[in-house]
Amino acid sequence: MIGNDVVDLQQALLDSNWMRRGFINKLFTAPEQQYIQLANRSADMVWLLWSMKEAAYKIYNKHSGVRTFAPLKLSCAITGLSATTCQGQVRVEEECYFTATTIYPGDYIHSIAAGSATALPQVRVQVLPNLPKIDYKAMQPACVSHHGRYLALIF
Repeated sequence: MIGNDVVDLQQALLDSNWMRRGFINKLFTAPEQQYIQLANRSADMVWLLWSMKEAAYKIYNKHSGVRTFAPLKLSCAITGLSATTCQGQVRVEEECYFTATTIYPGDYIHSIAAGSATALPQVRVQVLPNLPKIDYKAMQPACVSHHGRYLALIF
């Protein structure tokens, strides 16, 4: 199983005040909050961790049938980070999901998740403009994510 999540950074800036009181504590564990505090671009780190959690949750939800999204039950660890990529893991209860994230500063962040690290390079990704005319269901993606200006499909 695979999952994905895309965050339109411009839309997130308009819709979410991640610096408001209580926001970080509700969504991120203490180690994740450290990543945010130490990041050169804190806002990008917030959305990077969020997209990792969302991508992993989509697999967990399909596998377990649990439909409650409890962000603090998903714990992210970053195992590699550059200006444009991130590798990591997300733990949910006894499950561990491996993630690969692509960062397009100022545009979007896209994460994919899989049950094994070896499955990640095999995932085909297509990020498109989020237009109502696109019949993405006919493309039969394994997972769909959309936010703001972007539609992300994985196969």
